[in-house]
Amino acid sequence: MKKVVTRFAPSPTGYLHIGGVRTALFNYIFAKKHAGEFLLRVEDTDQERSKAEYTDAIIEGLNWLGLTFDGSPTFQSQRSELYKQEIDRLLSDGKAYRCSCSPERLDALRKEQESKGLKPMYDGLCRDKDITDENTVVRLKTPTEGSTIVDDAVYGKIEFLNKELDDLIIQRSNGTPTYHLCNVVDDNAQGVTHIIRGEDHLPNTPRQIQIIKALGYDGFNYAHLPLVLGEDKKRLSKRHAATDLMAYKKLGYLPDAILNMLARLGWSKTEKDIFSMDFLMENLELEDIQRSGAVFDIERLNFINQNHISELSDKKLIEEIKPFNDENSYSLDAHHDPEKLVRLCCGSGNNLTEISDFIKPFIEDFEKYDEKDYEKHLLGSETVLNFFISNLLNQEDWTVDNLAELIEQAKEELELPMPKIGLPLRVALLGRAKSPNLDATLYLFKKELVIERLQKALKAISEH
Repeated sequence: MKKVVTRFAPSPTGYLHIGGVRTALFNYIFAKKHAGEFLLRVEDTDQERSKAEYTDAIIEGLNWLGLTFDGSPTFQSQRSELYKQEIDRLLSDGKAYRCSCSPERLDALRKEQESKGLKPMYDGLCRDKDITDENTVVRLKTPTEGSTIVDDAVYGKIEFLNKELDDLIIQRSNGTPTYHLCNVVDDNAQGVTHIIRGEDHLPNTPRQIQIIKALGYDGFNYAHLPLVLGEDKKRLSKRHAATDLMAYKKLGYLPDAILNMLARLGWSKTEKDIFSMDFLMENLELEDIQRSGAVFDIERLNFINQNHISELSDKKLIEEIKPFNDENSYSLDAHHDPEKLVRLCCGSGNNLTEISDFIKPFIEDFEKYDEKDYEKHLLGSETVLNFFISNLLNQEDWTVDNLAELIEQAKEELELPMPKIGLPLRVALLGRAKSPNLDATLYLFKKELVIERLQKALKAISEH
C-alpha cells in the first residue's frame, strides 16, 4: 500500500490564520493516523507579496501547535526549473500551446459573451496555430467534450462539463508558471497522496485534474473542508476580530485548546466539546466532516480553553502563565504558596492574560478600587474591616480552615449575612468584588498584607 503523504501549502503573503490552521491540523492528523508524512510547502511564487517574516511566522505557529512537518519546507520559488521542464513537455507533446491574444481582444471577447448571457471563456483562437514567440502565454489544451469528475471524501462525486472549462493559462507571458501548474507538479514530485484543503479550492480541482491527466501523473485523493465562518455566517476575516494564530498565542490560549476548537468545527464524529489530540488521532475520518460551513465562536473557544487550562498540572500551569506575569511585571516567586494561588485563580479568566491580570493584586498592590464595587460594597463597611483587623492580629496559624472559622465568627458576632462580610473584604484586598472563596482569598495573602490593605481601605473610606 502506498505511503500516505499530505501537505500544507500556505502562501507567505500574510500571517498564519485560523482557517489555515484547521487545514494544517487535518492534514497532520490524517498523515500521522496512517503512519504517513506531513509536508510543508511554501507557495511563494508571488514574489512581490511574499515575505520571509510571514514564512517564519507560519513555521513558528506550526511548531507552537505541535504540528511538526517532516523534513524541511520546500519553496516554490526555488523550483522554477522543474515547472519549465513540465511546461516544455506539454508543448512538445501537443497538450499545450502558445497564445498571442492581446488583453484588448480578450476583454472584447468577454464583453461580447456577457452581453449574450454567456459564461466568459477563451474561444480557442490560437489553439491550432503554430506560434513560436516565447513572449506569449501558454495554455493547456483541455478536452472539449465529456466531463471531469472530482471524487471528494467530503462532497462526494462532482461532475464538471469540459465544455464549460476553457483552455487554462499555465504560463504567463513573462515565463512564470501559474498556480495550478505549480500545484500539480509539486504534489506529484513530492509524492503527495491526499490533498486536504478548504472548499474554496474545489472549483480549481477539475482544472488541476486536467493538468494531471495531460502530464500523465497518477491522480490524488481529495477532501475539501467547509469554510470557517464568523458568527455572522460569512467567511472568517479580520472584521471578526483576531484571525492571526499568534494573536491567540499572545492572549494566552493554549495550543491544545485551539486545535480542539478547530477540529470540532464541522466534524460530526463526537458530541464532546473537550477532547485531546490522541482522541482526535484515533477518531478522525474525513468522511465524518460535514459539508456546511462551520462557525468560529469565540465563546466556545473560551470555554474549551478554560477546560484545557484547568487540566494542567500545577507545575505546568505556573510554567505556562510565567510569560504573561513577566509581561505584567510581577513574579510568583515571592508568594508563599504559588501553586495554590494559580490553581484557585485559573478559572477566573478565559485565557492566561486574563488570569495573570486577575492574580496580580495578590502579588502587588492595585492602583485604585473598582468604582462601582467601592461605592456598593466598601463604603459603610468599617465595622467589618475593624473586626478582621483586630482578630487577625492574634491569628497565629495561617490556614484556610482557621480563616474559615474566623469568617463564621464574624457572621455570628456582627449578625451579618455572608455578602455583607465577603464583598467588602474582597474589595478591600483586591480592589474588586471578584475573587476565589473568601477563606482561600485571605489565605493567599500573608497576614501582614491583609491587615495593611484593610487599613488602607479604612483610610480611603474616611477620606471619601
